[in-house]
Amino acid sequence: MRQKIVAGNWKMHKNAEETEDLLNDLIDKLPTDKEARIIVAPTFVNLSSAVSHLEFTNIDVAAQNVHQAESGAFTGEISADMLKSIGVNTVIIGHSERRAYFNESDALLASKTDTALKHDMTVIFCFGEELKDRQSGNHFNIVENQLRDGLFHLEEKSWEQIVLAYEPVWAIGTGETASPEQAQEMHEFIRETVRKQFGSDVAEEVSILYGGSVKPENAKEIFGKPDVDGGLIGGAALKAVDFAAIVEAI
Repeated sequence: MRQKIVAGNWKMHKNAEETEDLLNDLIDKLPTDKEARIIVAPTFVNLSSAVSHLEFTNIDVAAQNVHQAESGAFTGEISADMLKSIGVNTVIIGHSERRAYFNESDALLASKTDTALKHDMTVIFCFGEELKDRQSGNHFNIVENQLRDGLFHLEEKSWEQIVLAYEPVWAIGTGETASPEQAQEMHEFIRETVRKQFGSDVAEEVSILYGGSVKPENAKEIFGKPDVDGGLIGGAALKAVDFAAIVEAI
């Protein structure tokens, strides 16, 4: 059975003190009886302290990005080896904000994925269409192309360390949410696309998360769909009571 996952992407929020406060609130409020994997992704400067803070809990820590090179003259960048050295074993790659604001291409994201996998990291690979793609009926083609160009060069075994995160760009930080039916339709398409390339074993084992304005009010209905295996949570991950309610819904 594929793993249920709820991951909180904190983006560029929370200084050191605020990070500690939120982690303490999460430890206090998150359920401990769920089989789902719970992940938080603070900003780079707070990753090490978060790993230490959560050492004896059921909460894992992920990075929000990684550089594709092993090392070198890349001012301001962070390597996979650096992340591994502080106990971070999971990384988010390809978030729509990285694609939009930092012009990260599918080819670059494929390279980042290769580097992360080389260092035995789990990759939460993000992809999804913009509003114009949905309105023009091109959303399935966009998603298929992003999957193909970012991940279809991988060997079948590498998929054991891949988590997919479908995030309709028009529903991120907008308050808009794909309906549970829209989410299921796309997740089913994603799983079938993976099946055609890598077979049923990979398709049935890979977890596919939904990301896009998930809230306590809609989480249970979205997570109840057969091909939705959890969520990549943005704004609601910054409030412990909301994130805990979303985890309860899985």
